[in-house]
Amino acid sequence: MRMMLAALVTVGGLVVCLAAGALDYGTASKIGKMTASTGFIAMALAAGAFQSRYGIAVLVALLFSWWGDFFLMYSGYFLHGLIAFFIGHLGYGVAFLLHGVRWKWAGIALAALLLPAAVIFPWLNPHVGDDLRIPVYAYVTVITLMVALSVGAWKHHGHWLMFAGALLFYVSDIFVARQQFVHSDDINRLVGLPLYFGAQMVFAYGILVMNARRSAG
Repeated sequence: MRMMLAALVTVGGLVVCLAAGALDYGTASKIGKMTASTGFIAMALAAGAFQSRYGIAVLVALLFSWWGDFFLMYSGYFLHGLIAFFIGHLGYGVAFLLHGVRWKWAGIALAALLLPAAVIFPWLNPHVGDDLRIPVYAYVTVITLMVALSVGAWKHHGHWLMFAGALLFYVSDIFVARQQFVHSDDINRLVGLPLYFGAQMVFAYGILVMNARRSAG
């Protein structure tokens, strides 16, 4: 029940964020966004985040994501948000490592991810200033590694939700990059935000699934 209520908070906050943003109600949009972010943390807690090392690592990642959401709402704090999300992705990576990774599958996934990376780097390069080039490329690298680890964890007695959350996050960040560096328009919010919050909800719910498997095993 608590999990469902927390999920409804996230979905409701997202709807408010998108609707208020479309109507240029900036303050209401910010409140909606942070409400949604608080909702996915509540989901992780309701899922039993403190019952496993995997859950704790995911919770830490979600908490840093919360701060990333906060910083990205304000101009001039993009780098702060980037750093927060960078640490968040490290947290997810640690969670997968704590669960266990089948390295063969992680390597296959990493090789497959080199193709979109080969497209993303040249796409972003002309639009990223010298002051942000290294942080942005480091961020693309860490999220790529995180997705690869999610596949390895899934194949190591994990669950496909691990990969689903990582992939949704990866795609949502393409829209963040597009908004910040390439072309600012409503599509980035309308597509990117649902993908992002969907990813975080999947990660949070995944704690419950993995705890249940651990108890059953």
